[in-house]
Formats: sequence, structure tokens, C-alpha cells
Amino acid sequence: MVFVLVSCAGGSKTAKKEKAAGAEEHFQAGFSAAERGNLDEAVEEYQKVLKLDGKDARAHLNLGIAYGRMGKWKDEIKEYKKAIDIDPQFAQAYFNLGVSYNERGDLKEAITNYQKALQIDPRNVEAHNNLGNIHFRKGNLDEALREYQAAVEINPKYARGHYNIGNVLREKGKLDEAITAFQKAVEINPKFGEAHYNLALIYFDKKEFELAVKHCDQAAKLGIVVDQRFLDQLKPYR
Repeated sequence: MVFVLVSCAGGSKTAKKEKAAGAEEHFQAGFSAAERGNLDEAVEEYQKVLKLDGKDARAHLNLGIAYGRMGKWKDEIKEYKKAIDIDPQFAQAYFNLGVSYNERGDLKEAITNYQKALQIDPRNVEAHNNLGNIHFRKGNLDEALREYQAAVEINPKYARGHYNIGNVLREKGKLDEAITAFQKAVEINPKFGEAHYNLALIYFDKKEFELAVKHCDQAAKLGIVVDQRFLDQLKPYR
């Protein structure tokens, strides 16, 4: 009897609320399933969300992530693009597109999408870092350094950014500055094996053999596979 008395407008609002609640319930179920690694269930739940609300950009984004984890990269990219069509200011969707294109080896599209993400969210540390990685791969060291520096300016505790700065400086032959950057990385994250290894290589080049041995051993303890030739070179200094 209560529902009979509700006006058409009120009934419409109630239906919309119930629909929204149902969509949110399926969204949370999809999120939970993805966290458990049950990707088929996650896909099914996100698809249910989109049947209730085809304009849910979050559901398209998360569905794309699930497809990506399943190796269905074409479907992954398609979902990110749908999310952007719905919300052209969805920085995370542009970022995810950049990652997907990067993994496919399409660096031009990756750069374009990382840059779009940064236009919307200039403080996206990972976008700066990933853009820097592409420039580094292409040999554009100054551009790479600029992106890595932007990342650590936003988050001074971003160990990966300091490590990448060290790689650029080492490539440029600025060994003392590279050491400073790698040391900053291990100061933030003492278990950063790659940074310890690079410190070992640089200290060896600088003939500071005690430090080279120290950082090489630390890298090995952290699971880094050390080149046997380098280990042989260090033997006289142990």
C-alpha cells in the first residue's frame, strides 16, 4: 500500500536510487573479486554495473584493468577509451592507456597518453616517471632527467625516481652526482637491490673497491643476480 501512494516522480527517484545502489553493489563485488585474483568474476560484476549504468567510467576503467591482467589487451584499451569518452578529464584512464601502449611497444601512443594524463593531473608521479623511462629508452637523456626530477619534486620519497636520475647521470658520465642519486634511493629504500648494484659498479670504476664490495654483497643479498665477471674482478679486494 505504501508504494501505491508514492507519486510518479517519487517512484522514479526511488527506482534510480535502487538502480544506483545495485550498480554500486556489483562494482564493489567486482573490486573484491579482482583483489582476490578472480578475474572472470570481476569482469562479470563490472559488466553487470554497465548494464545498469553504461556511463560509469570507473566500471569501464576497472573492466579494462581486469582484461589487461587476463592478457586481453585489445579489450583493455577499448574499455579505457570508453571511460575517456564518458569522462574526458579521467586522468587515470589516460595513464592506464599509456601503460598499455607502452607494454605493446607503441611508444608514440604511450607518450601521447602520459602527456594527456599530466595535463589533467600534473602531480601524477608515475606518469612523469614512465614518460622519463620512454625518453631514456630513446636516448633523450635531458628529457628523461627532466621527467624524473619532476617526479621527485612532487614526491621526494620516491626511491624509483632517484634511482632513475642516477641512471641518467651515470649515462652522462657524472659519476659523483649519480652516486648521490643512488644513495638517496637506498636511503629511502634500503632494500633497493638495483641501486646497490649500480653503486657497486660505479665505486669499482672509481677504484673505491671496499665500497664496491659492500654494495655488491648487499645487492646479492637482496636477490640481484650479479655478473660473474664482476664478482671475479672483486675477488682481490675481499
